[in-house]
Amino acid sequence: MYNELKEKILKIIEKNNKLTDEEVAVMLGVATEEVAIAVKELEADKIICGYHTLINWDKTGDDEVSAIIELRVNPQRGSGFDRIAEKVYQFPEVETVFLMSGGFDFMVQLKKAPMKEIALFVAKRLSVIDEVQSTTTHFVLKRYKDHGTLFVDEDEDKRMVLTP
Repeated sequence: MYNELKEKILKIIEKNNKLTDEEVAVMLGVATEEVAIAVKELEADKIICGYHTLINWDKTGDDEVSAIIELRVNPQRGSGFDRIAEKVYQFPEVETVFLMSGGFDFMVQLKKAPMKEIALFVAKRLSVIDEVQSTTTHFVLKRYKDHGTLFVDEDEDKRMVLTP
């Protein structure tokens, strides 16, 4: 059963999943065992779905790019958008799929890859799905903030140089 303790634990570990059960327990003023049990229950109930590391790839030698693709689709009778989403998220190249409101139906984020591979994936695998009306591919040029984490050097001097 979901409760206030679990909600507090989720808010803490969402910001830093490297904290130990002991550290979370101290922050909340509860026993370590209570935190450990709550986390195991949250995992079993698929409320905690995984643990990920956020990496600033711009600071490495990696030249692969991230892509976000907008999909417009024709929903299927009886299953709406769910069967189309399933077709899309089954591809190993796909990291994220969201059903959206607005000018397009799905937002699809792909794993980092060379630009040519992304273009081929969109052309040969994604856009040929029967229900897909159109795709719009956006390449991520620079990340400034992701999952609440800033990717800019805060100590960088941002003053404009003026000359007489």
